[in-house]
Amino acid sequence: MTGMRALDKKLVRDLMRMWAQVLAIALVLAAGVTTMVLSVGAYQSLEETRSAYYERYRFADVFAHLTRAPQRLEAQIAAIAGVAAVETRVSQAAVLDVMGFSPPVTGHVLSLPDHRRARLNRIFLRAGRLPDAGSPRDAIVNEAFARAHGLEIGSTFGAILNGRKRELAVTGVALSPEFIYAIGPGDLVPDDKRFAVIWMSQEALEEIFDLDGAFNAVSVQLLRGISPEGVIEKLDTLLKRYGGAGAYSREDQTSHAFLDAELEQLKAMSRVLPPIFLFVSAFLINMTLTRLISLEREQIGLFKALGYGRYEIAWHYIKLVLGISAVGIVIGFAFGTYFGQGLTRLYQEFFHFPFLVFRRDPDIYLIAAGLSAGAAVLGAIRAVRSVIGLSPAVAMQPPAPPRYRQSWTEKLGLFRHVSQLTMISLRHIFRWPVRAAMTTLGVALAGALLVVSLFSFDSVEHMIDVSFFLSQRQDATLSLADERHIRVLQAAEGMPGVMRVEPFRSVLVRMRNGQYEKKLPIQGKPQKPELFRLIDKDLRPISLPEDGLVVDKRVAELLRLKPGDVVELEILGGWRGAERAVDMPFTRGAIISDEAALLARGPRGRVETVVTDIVESYFGLSAYMSLPALNRLVDEGYIVSGVHVSYDKRQEQALFEEIKSTPAVASIALKGVSLNKFRDTIEKNIATMITIYVGLAVVVAFGVIYNSARIQLSEQGRELASLRVLGFTRGEVSRVLLVELGILVMAAQPVAWVLGYGFAWLMIQGFSSDLYRIPLVVNASTYAWASLVVLSSAIVSALVVRRRIDRLDLIAVLKTRE
Repeated sequence: MTGMRALDKKLVRDLMRMWAQVLAIALVLAAGVTTMVLSVGAYQSLEETRSAYYERYRFADVFAHLTRAPQRLEAQIAAIAGVAAVETRVSQAAVLDVMGFSPPVTGHVLSLPDHRRARLNRIFLRAGRLPDAGSPRDAIVNEAFARAHGLEIGSTFGAILNGRKRELAVTGVALSPEFIYAIGPGDLVPDDKRFAVIWMSQEALEEIFDLDGAFNAVSVQLLRGISPEGVIEKLDTLLKRYGGAGAYSREDQTSHAFLDAELEQLKAMSRVLPPIFLFVSAFLINMTLTRLISLEREQIGLFKALGYGRYEIAWHYIKLVLGISAVGIVIGFAFGTYFGQGLTRLYQEFFHFPFLVFRRDPDIYLIAAGLSAGAAVLGAIRAVRSVIGLSPAVAMQPPAPPRYRQSWTEKLGLFRHVSQLTMISLRHIFRWPVRAAMTTLGVALAGALLVVSLFSFDSVEHMIDVSFFLSQRQDATLSLADERHIRVLQAAEGMPGVMRVEPFRSVLVRMRNGQYEKKLPIQGKPQKPELFRLIDKDLRPISLPEDGLVVDKRVAELLRLKPGDVVELEILGGWRGAERAVDMPFTRGAIISDEAALLARGPRGRVETVVTDIVESYFGLSAYMSLPALNRLVDEGYIVSGVHVSYDKRQEQALFEEIKSTPAVASIALKGVSLNKFRDTIEKNIATMITIYVGLAVVVAFGVIYNSARIQLSEQGRELASLRVLGFTRGEVSRVLLVELGILVMAAQPVAWVLGYGFAWLMIQGFSSDLYRIPLVVNASTYAWASLVVLSSAIVSALVVRRRIDRLDLIAVLKTRE
């Protein structure tokens, strides 16, 4: 340090002397940097990877499904103003039979052009080759399904296509921008063993499904800057006579919608959590620097007397803060990058990209560093201002001692039974109420972070209880390839092991209430459903009215509906399992519930009906009517789309074999399997994120409490040493300081619970979407765990500080000038 200026030498010595406090503050600051780099980096990684993938493989902007249209219609679609490219194809559902796997697998079969490259929705061929033109046996399967079943090039599996079981051979393994998030009917999360995407020759599928020279699905890419609404309206008009079910934009495509929801979650986390960490960091720096300046008044006065300017001395303390910030920023960069890479690996299990790399763009790190350093400097400004206004003569004198006198609480005798040592602690709190309140707030914020990190488990468990146990009590849901007469129930009842069946029907509608409208399914059910019950806002099962409409809470919010309102319904179409749910807009609600897809028989006019009730639902968008009322609404007979069944688990194998050989069944959703897969995914996904955030919250809790204790020790060192000289034991002297700390920590707990609930509410608002809504549920056990962690941190901090009290140099402390 030979060539260093005096102030710089002092800066280095201060940092070395205060290394424990510096590290504690730096770790809190690092927590904010980590969450920022983690959430923003992951967001940008997903967003830019998706954009590049969409552009490179020409993901469509608009999708539509219909019954059957001639290929010549393609030219008319291409002529619509704003359309850049059109791809027509065959799209059907299939039940698959995979060797060595008992449950039936739902497959989504798509055609590939035979003599040209696909214009839109191109596949990324990971291995193998394209199907031979016209081959009814060659098939490409999606990579996740192939990996889950160990399928290789040349492997075979069975598939029921148009009522006939065929053997398909794997010629290739591929990925597609349409199926980044590949989810099967009735599932909450992807299940790669029970859902497959299959691409086959267009000529072959046209022949298999009697669509020679025709198509039943179309994708459209728009010119840059063109809004999809106008194109959708014209496309619907064009497809109306061919059974068009209503075109929809990319934002309603299932895979895209789920990916959007994940991006919104990352955005919500980046907005809520980092500011909390940065606020706590600023608070700690303010506390520490204020105390440091108070202790160094004499040195500050001496520096000013020797000719150092006030701004030069102020800059010295700012550099101290920046030094602490630099340590925290470096640690935050390291952990943010590490956790970001881990999160990226986790995403690769759910989102199927050809590649996904965690972003390390300099701008992310520069923004995180700038905000963190800025928060630290803001926290130091108040303390530094006191340096600027301090004259040398005043600074070189010790501060006036505080005036101790009886407070109003003592005059009232509220503490008459309190010991003298405890009274010292209480007086210290009452003499500096603002500082005590700020310490309490800092500890409360640490507890609030723990609450907001842990409440997800409570909310998810509540969702599971309501959705899988209170509402859905069936064992399986069978969706039919075509809508059938209700007599199909007799066939379902005759299947092996089936104990109870319950029919349902879904009809796609456009629901309007004044200026608000939404496309979604109306699900027809028995008036008193038992296997798939409807739950009201008080979590009680309800019966459907003979006439009228019941909507879920999200639909009511979007369309501004309440019981008694009259809504207009434009009937778009009925249900057909031969169209997979991923092809249809997710707003149907069928993706998560129990249906497979919708296919129109053409618009059937508009009717009005009354909203009679609002029910609770956490997945998708749905409306409900009694099955007879729905059939009357569309002016048809006793038609059903599928059945919910409960069955004897001992005959499950026989039931599965029967389903695999039943052409009328388009797909099967198994509630128990879906629930187990959902729990497994939650454990991997949420548990990983929660572990990271709980760890960061623990760092904050320890940093706040430890720094508060150290500052109190430095302030009361002379008093504590005097008590030792007067004969008080180490334990009694420690009690003076630790009782004060304990009171502040305990007072912080209710505040932490309230703040934690508020932060959780903010997180929930960012998570809500048409796909799913996470209820705000915080159990008492979550508050207890959060408080337990904070109290444990307080105990550890107290033990560390207790060691320092025991090692007080009594002579050195008592020599301090008064």
